[in-house]
Amino acid sequence: MIVYGAFEAKTQLSELLERVGGGEEIVITKHGVPVARLSPVQSVSAIPVEKVIAGFLETRKGITLGPTPLSELRKEGRM
Repeated sequence: MIVYGAFEAKTQLSELLERVGGGEEIVITKHGVPVARLSPVQSVSAIPVEKVIAGFLETRKGITLGPTPLSELRKEGRM
């Protein structure tokens, strides 16, 4: 683990972000006391399309477009 004082970290922030992007972890101290930690962000995996669609379908359950059912609107050529 790498340790930087607050002033030094402020003046070298771009360099520190490059190092963190490369996987290093950096602790920032103020008057010798650790106050912050810079660490790489964990990658976020994509949500499967099927799960997203299932969520949409679940969310719209019970929601209507009005008093006329969708199948009736289709028959009338309104959709």
